[in-house]
Amino acid sequence: MSDEVSQNVTLAADGAEVVVDPRNGCRIAGLRVGGLELLRQGPRYGAFPMVPWCGRTDRGRFRNGGEVHQLPLNSPPHAIHGTGRDTAWRTVRTASEGGASAAFTYDLADPWPYSGRVTQLVELTGDSLTLTMGIETYDDSFPAQAGWHPWFLRNLGTGKDVEIGFRPDWQEERGEDHLPTGRRIDPRPGPWDDCFGMPDGVDVTLTWPGALELKVTSRAEWVVVYDEQSEAVCVEPQSGPPNGLNSHPRLVTPIDPLEISTTWTWRSLA
Repeated sequence: MSDEVSQNVTLAADGAEVVVDPRNGCRIAGLRVGGLELLRQGPRYGAFPMVPWCGRTDRGRFRNGGEVHQLPLNSPPHAIHGTGRDTAWRTVRTASEGGASAAFTYDLADPWPYSGRVTQLVELTGDSLTLTMGIETYDDSFPAQAGWHPWFLRNLGTGKDVEIGFRPDWQEERGEDHLPTGRRIDPRPGPWDDCFGMPDGVDVTLTWPGALELKVTSRAEWVVVYDEQSEAVCVEPQSGPPNGLNSHPRLVTPIDPLEISTTWTWRSLA
């Protein structure tokens, strides 16, 4: 497939279907399993990649060595969720052998101060969706983060609301500015708009009683859980905590790109 911005890409495999919208931040615009749509619909929802940072960056500022950079304050007083979700990506490959997959890329550009390329690979089977994202630099090394922000429907229209099950090792204490304070605390009951640490890898189970179970897993050790909205809940595996450009900088270098993946695996409970 040519290296250009394309229309929506639909992948199907054994009763599962995923729709990717490259023009709108390469978000997963829909995920249907056994005829049930799992994601909240709308241009701001679905499941979008957070890149080259995740969550809030304190007042939009981050440091790389002796340089201080200012990002646009798209969620005043902070910068939130990166620039990838507001960018048109290019579809570079689709395939249907052994399942269904597609690959997408975009080049980092203003207002991000460094050059590089971001790639997202989407792989669908009949019982799983795997998303893999990579960041590489064309020139200077820079701190970066990557992750996903899915909006799972709270209710699939089949009965009870979704239940969230996970056992984190800690919770990042959240200050009044919605940023982690740097203090780790024992996990507290929801509702949440909080970051949790799972050093053995993210492992969160969403259960729609009598309908479907979906497990979100990742080798990453950070996950944000947000369940304060009536229509949807979010389980966000990511390579670092909110404000991680400052508190947990992970350098992308010419010989060490950043790569993260997450797999969503489901089974019917009907």
